[in-house]
Amino acid sequence: MNEWVDIRRDQDSGIESISAHFEGHAYDPHDHDEMLVGVTLQGVQRFRCGREMHVSTPGRSMLIEPGAVHDGHAPSASGFTYAMLYLPQDWLARMAEPLGLPPISRFSRFRHTLTDDVRLGSSIHRAFMALHQGEGRLARDQALDHLLAMLSGHLDGAAAAVRPGSCEQLERVRDLLHGRMSDDIGLADLVAHSGIDRFRLSRQFKQAFGRTPHAYLVQLRLRAARRLLACGREPAQVAIDVGFADQSHLGRWFQRVYRMSPAAYRRACTNVLDRR
Repeated sequence: MNEWVDIRRDQDSGIESISAHFEGHAYDPHDHDEMLVGVTLQGVQRFRCGREMHVSTPGRSMLIEPGAVHDGHAPSASGFTYAMLYLPQDWLARMAEPLGLPPISRFSRFRHTLTDDVRLGSSIHRAFMALHQGEGRLARDQALDHLLAMLSGHLDGAAAAVRPGSCEQLERVRDLLHGRMSDDIGLADLVAHSGIDRFRLSRQFKQAFGRTPHAYLVQLRLRAARRLLACGREPAQVAIDVGFADQSHLGRWFQRVYRMSPAAYRRACTNVLDRR
């Protein structure tokens, strides 16, 4: 197999630019804190986002909101290649107002996960190249401003300001997972905190938030791990800080979801070499 992942991080904006090629299984279901926008460059990419299956071919743009669970694989032996930008929520919120755009947040929703809008695809790829190739600040700024203007035309202005299907009890479960992310939490803790019996809790939580409480907790820990690794923290300490049993436990989950090791991600974001 000839698979590869090339990731870089823009220190000014916090945006990560990723180019990758996968053959067969690409990555397990997961989500991101960031808004993901990308283009398929070669081959066929099949992925499930939410409850729908999508097929992306060269030139098509992929638009994935923060928190949207998605996976990926290549249905053909030649695999697929794509370029993707991970746009942080704080950066999106900070940039929208000066550009005269409507507010963009984790509750913003795209009208379509896949689009054939040629102008949007071109703006995504141009912004990707400006960041990934380390062009000058003016080139990066102009490319990103144009990208945001193009993206605003694909947001659903009628999207709800809160997630549908949630209730106060389930919100309490989610808040507990966020507040005690690094703790060894059991179902009994969630039951006691929410008042929902354990036979209904996992099923109702999955209906509201797209995955079981355990899967949700793993994604929280992986997101936190990415942030710490991008700041140069040692993988072994990061594993402990976010709640994984040890570095190998973090490594197994990180590899399954991001198709690279925590150490490789840390190097790509910081250019810090591992200690020997």
